[in-house]
Amino acid sequence: MKSSTTPISEYIWESKYCWRENGQKLDKSIEQTWQRVAHAVAAIEPHSHDKWEQHFYQALVGFKFIPGGRILAGAGTDHRSTLFNCFVMGLIQDDMEHIFEALKQAALTMQAGGGVGYDFSTIRPKGSVAHSAGRIASGPVSFMHIWDAMCATMLSTGSRRGAMMASLRCDHPDIELFINAKRQQVTCAILICLFR
Repeated sequence: MKSSTTPISEYIWESKYCWRENGQKLDKSIEQTWQRVAHAVAAIEPHSHDKWEQHFYQALVGFKFIPGGRILAGAGTDHRSTLFNCFVMGLIQDDMEHIFEALKQAALTMQAGGGVGYDFSTIRPKGSVAHSAGRIASGPVSFMHIWDAMCATMLSTGSRRGAMMASLRCDHPDIELFINAKRQQVTCAILICLFR
């Protein structure tokens, strides 16, 4: 890595953004990473690919412009990955089928390298009756633990740590449980209270 002057910069580039296949380093330098990204980004241009590739490369040289981490890690590689860092995910409907469909979507998004954000305020509070099933609801915090376990599992399958944000409205009946959950160690989730 030529353009970096610090060991930590080189370590971060090598561990997060350098293109590797089967343990072999295909990007030999940060300049090759920039070239790979510039080539991939220019490929979408309808005309003058070479000209645009040079423009994009010059924007990257010397760290004048730093694209998102998913672009640096994924653009121009053979990996099936997203080029977006973060996703605000859809509404979680308050039933088991939709809750676990949302979990599946989160897992697939993380598998492609994206981070996810969910608002759990739609899930009924702990101790309330789930009439359709005739059972007592476990509440949103219990489902956040499932999301956190999934996130930790995704972490174990690659070099990039999973990223997830869980939020809950401040007027939700489980807000105190949520705040206490923030005091416990979680693997991936950043927990945030939403105000009206």
